[in-house]
Amino acid sequence: MSTSSGIVDSSAATMPKVNEVKADITGKGEDLDQKTFADFGVSEAITSALADKGIIHPFPIQALTLPVALKRHDIIGQAKTGTGKTLGFGIPMLENTIGRGEDGWDEIPADKQGKPQGLVVLPTRELAKQVATELMFAAKNRNLRFVEVYGGRAYEPQQESLVRGAEIVVGTPGRLIDLMRHKSLDLSAVRTVVLDEADEMLDLGFLEDVETLLASTPPTRHTMLFSATMPGAVVAMARRYMSKPTHIRAQDPDDQGATVKTTQQVVYRCHALNKAEVVARVLQAEGRGLTIIFTRTKRTAARLAEELTERGFAAGALHGDLGQGAREQALRAFRNGKVDVLVATDVAARGIDVDDVTHVINYQCPEDEKTYIHRIGRTGRAGQSGTAVTFVDWEDTPRWSVINKILNLGYPEPLETYHTSEHLYTDLNIPSDVTGKLPVEKRLRAGLNAEKLEDLGETGKSAGRSGRSRSDRGGRGRSDGRRSGGRGREGRSDDDGARGSARGRSRGGRGARSQVERAEPSVRSERAPRSEAARAPEGEAQSAPRRSRQRRRVRRTEGGEG
Repeated sequence: MSTSSGIVDSSAATMPKVNEVKADITGKGEDLDQKTFADFGVSEAITSALADKGIIHPFPIQALTLPVALKRHDIIGQAKTGTGKTLGFGIPMLENTIGRGEDGWDEIPADKQGKPQGLVVLPTRELAKQVATELMFAAKNRNLRFVEVYGGRAYEPQQESLVRGAEIVVGTPGRLIDLMRHKSLDLSAVRTVVLDEADEMLDLGFLEDVETLLASTPPTRHTMLFSATMPGAVVAMARRYMSKPTHIRAQDPDDQGATVKTTQQVVYRCHALNKAEVVARVLQAEGRGLTIIFTRTKRTAARLAEELTERGFAAGALHGDLGQGAREQALRAFRNGKVDVLVATDVAARGIDVDDVTHVINYQCPEDEKTYIHRIGRTGRAGQSGTAVTFVDWEDTPRWSVINKILNLGYPEPLETYHTSEHLYTDLNIPSDVTGKLPVEKRLRAGLNAEKLEDLGETGKSAGRSGRSRSDRGGRGRSDGRRSGGRGREGRSDDDGARGSARGRSRGGRGARSQVERAEPSVRSERAPRSEAARAPEGEAQSAPRRSRQRRRVRRTEGGEG
């Protein structure tokens, strides 16, 4: 490999061996292009709804799951995001749910009618909304009522929907628990429970909430648990709350290794003060399509999205300090092509499945190899080519060394790179005449403001587009990370609003922020001094600005006379 290039030769890359529980059923399915959902016993109402969307043949996880789940056997489904597992658990749930006026409705006790029969629990708001949308489409020919329950929205509309009646509830653990404690959610009639992205829920500290939810449902329920990995905590929870579950793995063990080998990886040692300039050049590479930029902190995501917008790029931010309406606005704009750059934190973007992403930029070095693989796996899907660019600051060198060693990338020392470096342009096919701003004639995207910002009656977070707190504006408010480290806090803030953030803070210490964050200009700005009005005594707070203006007038007058 040439020393004047940041391109990693990943042909020899390997994935670390993981000791996982042996699955009962494995495989990719056989002759799936010859089979339809009807062949697995799915009702005509659901198959016709899927056909209207162009979904005729099942994916591997669906083909392996349906025969077992439709017989109401508890299952553990192991498959990564984007493999079609939503229908793998959604179809059995819909088939076991009875809507108003449908056969069997009158046989339900009167005090149980209108109470949830199906419950889907997910770690993040975006995943909850995504899954609910897919389930509602599959059930469009049925008379079923769905309620989405997650933090960031007002309680009252969710409570009113539950009072009116709902057959299926999809939500995040924190808000589900809150509604249960307010007696708005009754799970005594639940027939089917789904825990999706179980490993992520445990990572975010939701184990106690999940156990509370499961304990509130009937012991005769049908339980399905889906997870990309099978850590010990997930296995222990399955053994405790499931009855003789069948473990199904439709994930090829070499999938992640293939991702590492097939994605073009470019790694640069980049100074914090020059990263934005480098990003501006990368975003003007030939053939670049949708791009996701990952950051470790919410503050960095907000600042970078704002700066890119000022440089002429159609960019949006996705992080936990945004209100739910602004988060949904950014995602819709990204999916609809109104913006082609999404700056996101890992937690906020968790589980989001967007096609046609050509570039991924790790603005801050990932924490570990799992995060690295998860990030670069967002590009190059469905056989398409993808490029992943990673910035390694000087303080990130030990972290990158570990990632490089575990994945056997053979690139321990990233090439020092600035926006003027010649190899930057040759590595990523960037025209040599580009500048730090997108030319006016190339600003063809409608932009974030072209996407409607819905009023969701939000609670706990700012509904503004920028998602910036008071400390972002130069005051002395709390910093983005509450001046303490730990992924759990950011995760809970992203997932379940203020409630999760508070619980996350209770778990963490008040450790110092990382050197990378301190190096970012965006973070340094929060140390800006308070205004003169803020420093003045309480009784003089209103007059301080007036005195300041008077002094400026005097200085201007003296300067003119001199």
